Amino acid sequence: MMSIIKYFKDIYLGVKSLLTGMRVTGHYFTHPKEIITQQYPENRDVLEMFDRFRGEVVLLHDENNEHRCTGCSACEVACPNGTIEILSKWEINEEGKRKKAIDQFVYHLQMCTFCNLCIKSCPTDAIVMGKDFEHAVFDRSELTKILNKPGSKLMPGIK
Repeated sequence: MMSIIKYFKDIYLGVKSLLTGMRVTGHYFTHPKEIITQQYPENRDVLEMFDRFRGEVVLLHDENNEHRCTGCSACEVACPNGTIEILSKWEINEEGKRKKAIDQFVYHLQMCTFCNLCIKSCPTDAIVMGKDFEHAVFDRSELTKILNKPGSKLMPGIK
């Protein structure tokens, strides 16, 4: 007699568990406007990434081809796997003093874990995480990028 009661109790608990799990699925069937699935790549023209999305690292430049990077290498030190290399050079400023400036800001996208530590460590907010995510290439060397544009220079007033 006890085994029959246990048998029906197990059936009851199994059906209850099934209905509890199906409640979530049923919610998505009855509320279609909450579905956020996007039909990529058909919607490539209107696709907009979320604010918190972490794409590749981007060195910001203004309309005068000026950037905020001083070459302090804080991002290079903060990177846990050597994704960023700052190659610097010495320039003579208007006061006749030697000043460190960036020659090349090298970014190895293939090694990046998109952890955002380099962005947090930058004292001048020179780099940000971009929204680009299409990086499929046949040659891995194309994933190494020089982020500073040719002829770019440091913005006035940044030290």
